Amino acid sequence: MEKLNEKNVETAVSLATTLAQQFASRADEADKAGVLPTEDVAALKESGYLGISIPREFGGYGLSLRDCVAAQLALAQGSTSTAIVAGMQVHIFGHQREVRSWDEDWYAQFCRLAASGSLFNSVASEPAMGSPSRGGLPATTAVPTQNGDGWVVNGRKTWSTGGKHLTHMLVRVDLEGEGAVVLVEQEMPGVEWITTWSDSLSLRASDSHDVVFTNVHIPKNYVVERGGRKPEPNVWFPMIMSTIYLGAALAARNRVIQFALERVPTALGKPIATLPKIQRQIGEIDVALQAARSLLFDVAGEWTGNDADRKKMSARIAAAKTMVTETANKVTDQALRIAGGSSITKALPLERYFRDVRAGSMQPPSGDTALEMVGRAAIAEFDD
Repeated sequence: MEKLNEKNVETAVSLATTLAQQFASRADEADKAGVLPTEDVAALKESGYLGISIPREFGGYGLSLRDCVAAQLALAQGSTSTAIVAGMQVHIFGHQREVRSWDEDWYAQFCRLAASGSLFNSVASEPAMGSPSRGGLPATTAVPTQNGDGWVVNGRKTWSTGGKHLTHMLVRVDLEGEGAVVLVEQEMPGVEWITTWSDSLSLRASDSHDVVFTNVHIPKNYVVERGGRKPEPNVWFPMIMSTIYLGAALAARNRVIQFALERVPTALGKPIATLPKIQRQIGEIDVALQAARSLLFDVAGEWTGNDADRKKMSARIAAAKTMVTETANKVTDQALRIAGGSSITKALPLERYFRDVRAGSMQPPSGDTALEMVGRAAIAEFDD
């Protein structure tokens, strides 16, 4: 596949739509096997899609958050599992484009690598600690080698989306008593993957397995980021992750409409899409999806990239992410009800969409925390 450029693709959404069509043809089998298709990863790398949030000066396309949201939303309708693998790289580089918390030399090198097809992810969560968003030092450590020429990394990480397809892992560690991020490359001795994800409820084909680091030796300069400043809130993560679940819900909507047009019960003698009850149910789905999509794009379009706006935007982002997640859960449930018994079998992909969107409730900001953020912001408007 040719790389994305102005001559052969008008927009990133066009490329994402083309990729989504390819991914959709493999998504059911990938979900059954619980394996990320190598063909999907190759297409992401060869097409240039992985560089959509990387600045043009480094070979990327420098798209805004809103444009990346639009592209990811199209991509997720083909395969939510593959889209979340791509989304991890998109949000990481979009955020770093703004905050520049990495060592500057590494930033430039990583951008060029990612734009040319390398696959990155932050490997931070741990079995005991859970999500790094809740704070605390990781159990994974990086200690000096005996001769002082590097570091030795030991530990176990979970929910490491992309698995063995990752070329570069940005590993959060305890380095001499402070939080740090170090680079571990996939082929380094001591890197071992444990298959823990293939039969998960959601996103089974995302290869979000555990990775174990046993005496992994890395060079001295492989420290990408070191503590000393409070991390800036990542606006890109919740917005890009929201596209995964809204994309699945849109795919469920499209598939259940197709089912309603094709399903002709003997007693009825015509498609169930002609029934007012079915039309009303599909109408409810469409109203909910239009509202969620509008809020997501409104919030993404408001983002300026300025640090001063991060706190101000936090409640809006939490609101958009919450609405998208709740809508995706509701819509995929409604799609099952419309399709009836067929929907809970593998004859239709509806049960896959239903399962995949459940993961959205596990990613921050979520639940009471998200609602409290929105509530505090609303109260503050009247609190003199």
